[in-house]
Amino acid sequence: MTKLPGQEAEGTGLGDQVEGYLLWQATIAVAEQRAHEFVERMEWPTTAQREEIEQLYVSDSLRRARQDLERIAARCRSLRGEYEERYRVLRLRCVGYALGAAAAATSAAAAALVLSR
Repeated sequence: MTKLPGQEAEGTGLGDQVEGYLLWQATIAVAEQRAHEFVERMEWPTTAQREEIEQLYVSDSLRRARQDLERIAARCRSLRGEYEERYRVLRLRCVGYALGAAAAATSAAAAALVLSR
């Protein structure tokens, strides 16, 4: 069954939330791993400094990831609006052609009936 814009299948919202949560947890894990690898190459920091550098690296990575995701989501919404508008125009055009064809067929049938008498 086709849904109207804004309608969701039952349970879809929860699935999206779970998928988003899992994606974000994976992003956190990658950021932490990269931060650890970054700090490992440094010999000079103390343990406390290493922890602080890792924390700052993770925070910066997550801030950038959030900005990227927000930018992508905004673009997706923009594209969806554009495609919905194009679809609406095409649908109206198709209905117009169908009505025109029906009118032409009706006129031809009426003309045939008038001429046959």
